[in-house]
Amino acid sequence: MPHVRDLGAAQYRALAELRYQLRRFLTFSEAAARAAGVEPQQHQLLLVLKALRPHDRPTVGVVAERLQIQHNSAVELVQRSVERGFVERRTSHEDRREASLRITRAGEGLLRRLSIAHRTELRSAAPVLVKALNSLVGTTVSAGAPRGQTGGRR
Repeated sequence: MPHVRDLGAAQYRALAELRYQLRRFLTFSEAAARAAGVEPQQHQLLLVLKALRPHDRPTVGVVAERLQIQHNSAVELVQRSVERGFVERRTSHEDRREASLRITRAGEGLLRRLSIAHRTELRSAAPVLVKALNSLVGTTVSAGAPRGQTGGRR
């Protein structure tokens, strides 16, 4: 392992602040999902399915990977979401053992409402998150910059 310079007190504080702000956001996210009448993981499932790139297949395996859960847990999550009418599961024509997943109209509406609330929350949290990230990585990241664009030193 290459030698890495120890962190200074300010970086430990920045790391602690980043973790705190992330936990605050996750707590908000879980509460927002529950207030909307769904499990937080059902919201995450809908977000994963909506955000897949065109070449990614919407399968239980992909969901398990993206949510970092066991395959059998993903199967149960999908089943609960199918029962609630948020997701449809269709057997693949190419491989009968594999199912393709799709968000229903009800799932789309729920995801839209939750995503708007999450974007609003992130807009208010962004300055503190960006400040903590800048302190940790030594690069100036702008809260308003489009994804992938940074300023400052590299």
